[in-house]
Amino acid sequence: EGQLAESGGGLAQAGGSLRLSCAASGFPFGDYAIAWFRQAAGKEREGISCISSIDGSVYYDDSVKGRFTVSSDNAKNTVYLQMNSLKPEDTAVYYCAAAQLEFVFGLSEGTACQAIYDYWGQGTQVTVSS
Repeated sequence: EGQLAESGGGLAQAGGSLRLSCAASGFPFGDYAIAWFRQAAGKEREGISCISSIDGSVYYDDSVKGRFTVSSDNAKNTVYLQMNSLKPEDTAVYYCAAAQLEFVFGLSEGTACQAIYDYWGQGTQVTVSS
């Protein structure tokens, strides 16, 4: 059974940085895209970034482009989300999710990361104070 575990959330000041980790197990990491989602209180969940570990294709939502960087360490089956220049509106629970690459659309073009996700992490809280 596949599992994802996020870590690295916490409290940061506006303008500060945090790095989230998503450790994967129980499925062939190289065959999957790993995406980051977030959900703020009272709002819908939104996809913000995605990476293919096999070819390095990445996607960023406009809300995080230029501030967040997604990367993958295939030796550790772990994906990272480096978050810089944090804003109070980045406050949310952050989740990672995994989808089989053959069923992901838009990632190779960097325009989207549309997929049905097979595995989800439990989420990690990020709070940015002004």
